[in-house]
Amino acid sequence: MLQIHLISPYHGGSHKAWAEGWQKSSQHSVTLHTLPDRFWKWRMHGGAITLARRFLAQTAQPDLLIATDMLDLTTFLALTRQNTGQIPTAVYMHENQLTYPLPQDGRTGPMRRQLGERDRHYAFINVASMLAADQVFFNSRYHLESFFTALPNFLRHFPEYNELNAVARLRKKSTVLPVGIDFDRLSQENELQKPNRTPLILWNQRWEYDKNPKAFFAALYAAAEAGRPFEVALCGQQYGKRPSIFNKAVKKLGDRIVHVGHADLPTYRRLLWQADITISTAHHEFFGISILEAIGCHTFPLLPNRLSYPELLPDLYHEACLYQSEEELAAKLVWALTNQEQVQEIGQALATAVSAYSWQHISPVYDKAMQKLHQSSVAHTSENP
Repeated sequence: MLQIHLISPYHGGSHKAWAEGWQKSSQHSVTLHTLPDRFWKWRMHGGAITLARRFLAQTAQPDLLIATDMLDLTTFLALTRQNTGQIPTAVYMHENQLTYPLPQDGRTGPMRRQLGERDRHYAFINVASMLAADQVFFNSRYHLESFFTALPNFLRHFPEYNELNAVARLRKKSTVLPVGIDFDRLSQENELQKPNRTPLILWNQRWEYDKNPKAFFAALYAAAEAGRPFEVALCGQQYGKRPSIFNKAVKKLGDRIVHVGHADLPTYRRLLWQADITISTAHHEFFGISILEAIGCHTFPLLPNRLSYPELLPDLYHEACLYQSEEELAAKLVWALTNQEQVQEIGQALATAVSAYSWQHISPVYDKAMQKLHQSSVAHTSENP
């Protein structure tokens, strides 16, 4: 059994769910070193210093170090070099600061201080951390491909010694390791059949610009104008003040709204099993935990035919569940609201398909990858004593 230490400086939401799910399901011992999920820029600067200090204060030496993309791994390794010089390391890329989409309105949101422009320093922290690591894991094929498509142009911004040859080296040590989902925490009795009632549409993603709520509500308004009955539950994680578009939608949709605000686990579980349809209109999705949670509860998904979404669904269901435009989304939503029996059948079939993402199936893949990383390091050390 390997002793694995996981360094997570922005420990909340999907990062926390992933880390704790892996810790719980792995055959290895996974120890977490974490900081709260706030002040993301400071976490990428100062998190390495704080976590390095804490790491040095503990006595146990791990066999492997795994860092999330929010850690400046170069600083962490420099500050702990007397203890970590021979320990193999990997970076797990939940997201990255190079291809994360910029807001149209640079005056609001997480990039307001640089007026909506990309701050290349944070992207460079990602690149330097990947260079320092022995292995890089991306959570989806889309994430990996989009990052390496953008990386050469990013490096060309720099005036000289821009290290373009690093792209091939990074690509060679990068692979895909999907996120595991804890479907067990969402299970409940009587989960095989949706009740025969007004269809419930679920929003269970973050309430932020990159999830494109404008297009989501436009589809709902179109369905309402078409005369289709439906209800809406608006849950998901919310940071700071509620975006005004949600307040306007709640007022406009009126009695159709049955829930507003972040849901605790019992409420979230109930809404997932009550929901008939879940919709994403996201501009950004490197994986899609919340969508998989909804699908795992037999909810029919309507998703854009881009980003990571085509990876999540078997090809057989792409025609029914993926859309190319907002107009096609509106049309497919009206169809789904009109054909509840077919929607339920597809939802049940997809729930079986996405069970492949459960930690029960994914954890052995992680364990094998960690064992391989450790063995490669041991072999390299033996060859170069």
